[in-house]
Amino acid sequence: MFLNKKLKAPLLINAMTGGHPEVKHINRSLAVIAAKAGIAMAIGSQTAGLEDPKVRDTYRAARDENPEGILLANVSALSSPLMVKDAVEMIEADGVQLHLNVAQELAMTEGDRNFRGTLANIEKIAALSEVPVIVKEVGFGLSHEVVRKIYDVGIRYIDISGKGGTDFIRIEYMRSGSEYQNKFRNIGISTANSLVESMSLDLPLTVIASGGFTGGSDIPCALALGAKLVGLARHFLQVLTQCSERALKKRVDTIIEDLRCTMLMAGAANLKELSEKPVIITGATAEWLLRRGIDIDRYSLPGHGRNR
Repeated sequence: MFLNKKLKAPLLINAMTGGHPEVKHINRSLAVIAAKAGIAMAIGSQTAGLEDPKVRDTYRAARDENPEGILLANVSALSSPLMVKDAVEMIEADGVQLHLNVAQELAMTEGDRNFRGTLANIEKIAALSEVPVIVKEVGFGLSHEVVRKIYDVGIRYIDISGKGGTDFIRIEYMRSGSEYQNKFRNIGISTANSLVESMSLDLPLTVIASGGFTGGSDIPCALALGAKLVGLARHFLQVLTQCSERALKKRVDTIIEDLRCTMLMAGAANLKELSEKPVIITGATAEWLLRRGIDIDRYSLPGHGRNR
């Protein structure tokens, strides 16, 4: 269950696009696949739709194709509560993602430079929103300090969106014609590190893991560490645009079947049992977490997820 609706698999087609007539077909195809596979979907930033009613149909197409499924709205964490309400109503959303994209904005020539009041605004939105609010990074991860602050203002859903997926700093530099030259390449927290940091707080949070997933063993590992959903964006978009809607549906089916097989081999009858299986954390991830003062030995013990 997620947002009071049942999913066939713990997967989320994460936020990608919308706001231009030429991308309407992408949201439509993604929604068709989400409906058939029984998985959740988030649409791209609705800023364009909030500013221009003429492009709202590029977002609405997702709800039209998947009237009963879980669909998430998506706006900036600096949006007003009224804008959030409008975004939710635009697609009859079951929840709303508030994205944190400081790094991306700073890389944009026309991007925001003032982020004062973001936390207070999140608190206000959480108090007024009629649907659950999910605070989402956009590819640079969330530290446990940030997660604690988000939780303390009333948020109970987060999407860590760690480093390892789409590099929006690089994209914005390319879009503006500037030379990237590996600037800020060390900015961000990896998806694995961010997930464990978030879970280490032992807070009653629903954590979505995203950031570089491709559908191999990475998905069951994230679920074993405590994520409730795993979000994929770039990988799905590549399959859809380079191949076809049919190919993406087949890819989603394969990912779900591979997850079932992995759970069977691990002796986990359900996701709760999977989250209690021992996980051995090694290498650079272990080094990072140890230096951050996080106890990783707990994850090597059976039942490590029971107190979450």
